[in-house]
Amino acid sequence: MRSLRPIHVIGGGLAGSEAAWQIARRGVPVVLHEMRPVRSTAVHKTGHFAELVCSNSFRSDDADGSAIGLLHAEMRRLDSLVLHTADVHKLPAGGALAVDRDGFAGAITAALESEPLIDIRREEILEPPAEWDSVIIATGPLTSPALAETLSRQTGEAALAFFDAIAPIVHRDSIDFDVVWFQSRYDKAGPGGSGADYINCPLTRTQYDAFIDALLAGEKTAFHDFEAATPYFDGCLPIEIMAERGRETLRHGPMKPFGLTDPHRPGQKPYAVVQLRQDNKLGTLFNMVGFQTKLKHGEQARIFRTIPGLGNAEFARLGGLHRNTFLNSPKLLDATLRLKTAPRLRFAGQITGCEGYVESAAIGLLAGRFAAAERLGDTPALPPPTTAHGALIGHITGGHIETIDKGPRSFQPMNINFGLLPPLAGGTRRDARKQALCARALADLDSWIGAAMPHAAE
Repeated sequence: MRSLRPIHVIGGGLAGSEAAWQIARRGVPVVLHEMRPVRSTAVHKTGHFAELVCSNSFRSDDADGSAIGLLHAEMRRLDSLVLHTADVHKLPAGGALAVDRDGFAGAITAALESEPLIDIRREEILEPPAEWDSVIIATGPLTSPALAETLSRQTGEAALAFFDAIAPIVHRDSIDFDVVWFQSRYDKAGPGGSGADYINCPLTRTQYDAFIDALLAGEKTAFHDFEAATPYFDGCLPIEIMAERGRETLRHGPMKPFGLTDPHRPGQKPYAVVQLRQDNKLGTLFNMVGFQTKLKHGEQARIFRTIPGLGNAEFARLGGLHRNTFLNSPKLLDATLRLKTAPRLRFAGQITGCEGYVESAAIGLLAGRFAAAERLGDTPALPPPTTAHGALIGHITGGHIETIDKGPRSFQPMNINFGLLPPLAGGTRRDARKQALCARALADLDSWIGAAMPHAAE
């Protein structure tokens, strides 16, 4: 195995650390490049690998009823360094998996430093040299400016660092269709549309005025210091900022009621309308059009559930605006996370368009296994789409659909959620759906592990 050329991993966060570990566990040498502590970032405090810069929680560990808990369970079955280390350094946190951040990062660092097949180099990589024939870029949302500029040139994307305007996403099956209806404005069919492409939530004038009052009074999240100089993504403004510019601004913007007829109340024109647009190919998730916001998450859930039809809304993701660095992955990456225009480059972690500690590590795990399989002469096997890992890959590389109308690019980072998994066959009770999805995922993962992982370490 020592005669194999090494795979280069750039970035020693959760994704890069997991990718390097998985490569080495398959008997393939790897060079792990991490710029810290030679060059630090605005949020990192140490030179440890997998340093947690925000919360110390990996969220729910319920493998029977939560999507993130399912992802935990899958990663444990896939010999994840991150999950194994989290289990060793966990702290009391009820049903969540929380860790001692210093002990966790220290243990990850020690494991990587003691692995003979991992060559650690503390240096900043401005551009992967042409002679590196297999590279995983896992530099996260705070990719260094120099590397970000290189990636911009390589991918043809106009920019990688910006305030991304994230609108909330709602599970379709939590929307009240006795109140809402499908229709495009003036029944116009856009590219790939049918003329009934939006879910419409009608508001009376009284409801609209109450909604505006709630927006203006809602508690907002402050920007971090390192975000302050970054412009809003594509000029998108938070809805509460638009509301501050005049009470009628939203009614003539994203909440305009024109060209729509409520079939439930055909003789009554709505004063304003909130539209939701299909967000994934499965049709299970819909995003709230134009509803990027800096409201705190609890405020979003409370205020947005006052919108008619969304009283019992379940959110796959809440909105936000923050500095981020990520690729337009459905356009740029193939099914195994390689850059289509330069297949020697593979991406992992948050830069691919996943959100969260565990999701980043999971994509690092897959990227490492894909790269190792290629180096060993095998064809990388994709995890089933019914698994949490397969669902994440599906979202990143092709599960998202482009907006049917003009506007900023619509692909945005997302946490794992049940809306990314293919629906179950009919007949499953709603209260048993999550448990059935988890059971199906783990059974399918076990079959995949048995069939697709012949080079796992002894």
